[in-house]
Amino acid sequence: MECRVEALPDLGNLSDQELRDLIRELMKEEREVSYRRRILHGKIDILRAELQARLQRQVGEGESPLHEIDVDKLAQILSTKAAPPSEEDLAGEDEQGRGNDARPLP
Repeated sequence: MECRVEALPDLGNLSDQELRDLIRELMKEEREVSYRRRILHGKIDILRAELQARLQRQVGEGESPLHEIDVDKLAQILSTKAAPPSEEDLAGEDEQGRGNDARPLP
């Protein structure tokens, strides 16, 4: 998502009323952005709560929320003294259909 910032007009050429109007316009825009941000945060909270409830149900039903984790890969990572894989290494595994099978937990 690209965000462009508009340059301010030449403030020296604006009248007092034009400055007030510009301030009001920008304050209105800020309120709209703030409202949108609060809506997005609310949606994120609802989705996280749903995911957490599902994980709790799985655990209650005897399932492990970790059933999708590649235990062999985890053991290999933990047993090696090498540096962790780079982003390029991980991206390469994704393209080849291996690795990164586990979904992150909340």
